[in-house]
Amino acid sequence: MSAKIEMPKLSDTMTEGTLIKWHKQVGDFVEIGDILAEVETDKATMEMEAFDEGTLTEILVQEGEKAVIGSVLAVLDGNSDEGSVTPASAAHVAAAPVQPAATNQPAAACTTPSCGDGERIKASPLARKIATELGVDISNLSGTGPGGRIVREDVVNSSKSPSKAASAAAKLTEAVKARVTAPSSPVSAPAPAPQAILPTAKEGDERIELSSMRKIIASRLLTSKTTIPHFYLHMEIDAEPLMAMRKQVNEQAEKTHGNKYSVNDFILKATINAAEAVPAVNASFAGDHIVKFKHVGLSVAIAVEDGLVTPVIKEAESKSLLAISRAVKDFAVRAKDKKLKPDEFDGGTITVSNLGAWGIDSFDAIVNPPQAVILSVGAAIQKPVVKNGQLAVGLRMNIGISADHRVVDGAVAASFLAEVKKLIENPALMLL
Repeated sequence: MSAKIEMPKLSDTMTEGTLIKWHKQVGDFVEIGDILAEVETDKATMEMEAFDEGTLTEILVQEGEKAVIGSVLAVLDGNSDEGSVTPASAAHVAAAPVQPAATNQPAAACTTPSCGDGERIKASPLARKIATELGVDISNLSGTGPGGRIVREDVVNSSKSPSKAASAAAKLTEAVKARVTAPSSPVSAPAPAPQAILPTAKEGDERIELSSMRKIIASRLLTSKTTIPHFYLHMEIDAEPLMAMRKQVNEQAEKTHGNKYSVNDFILKATINAAEAVPAVNASFAGDHIVKFKHVGLSVAIAVEDGLVTPVIKEAESKSLLAISRAVKDFAVRAKDKKLKPDEFDGGTITVSNLGAWGIDSFDAIVNPPQAVILSVGAAIQKPVVKNGQLAVGLRMNIGISADHRVVDGAVAASFLAEVKKLIENPALMLL
């Protein structure tokens, strides 16, 4: 009996994944727990384990191809053609142009899993998508992929012939004419959304394809900036007490557990304590109500090669400074090695983004939806200050808050920043 290997949901926001690498090939025996493949999600590249055992008889999604959650990636044992599900995503099928009602319409090109006599046609998701866009009937193609599977090159090469190109152009012209001449609806059509102005690569320019992670980051940040009413507050704090405390703590730590604390460790601890003191910021907008969270899920922004990830320290209010420091170090190492687990991204309620290490003294971060608040942290820099009526050299740090105004008002955000300021300027309070 065959077992289908499907695209798993590897993160809370994942809708599709890119198959980066297969660790098993057709003919290999697979045991439960074996690493089958590496899948790139919106947050990281993760390993996919086998939950069944048997011989890998067919691979339906090739390296570099995308598939939505639940799509069949491969088959273990048995005849994969019997009762199998096409790996093509529903999004790809839905993307096919809808032909308006008209008489004497030509038959649509066959890009579905089975056509004609009902025999299943083997084709990659990418090949089906391109066939839909070009109007190529894949039932007439001969596949050059494994087992006669139709791949991208087969569709592209087929569409290059003059007859195919003319046919595709004719279909497109007919569709446009039908839409133009169709009777107008009595209901006013909504105004078209403004289109982004996109550049065109010229000779010598480099074209860099977006990874799944980069695409999701772009989508989520656009959603955040266009649907969340942001407002921003900044506050300058005296960083000298924190630096002095850090030095003392690290000197003692070298004699005991050996952990070296970063400035960011103290910032994170201050953020957690401040969120407990001003719980209104530890909340999210939920349409017709606000969810105020019981625990603080601290999302820590970590830069990686292809973007930014935000693993979460869960129930952070119960964690010591040492536990927070060790957790962040572990996150940073595994994030760069793409070894973070899906559940480590869940449960975030507030985010901290620190660009101080890059010399940035002040910036406005974008809210990490569905959260309502993100704290931005700049570098500690020396600057002239007035102390006891005298001009002196001080060490100052700028912290800011970006907040969802549907959830957090200005006075609440100011109270939260003031609490963070109090803790950083009196760091001993964080150790109580």
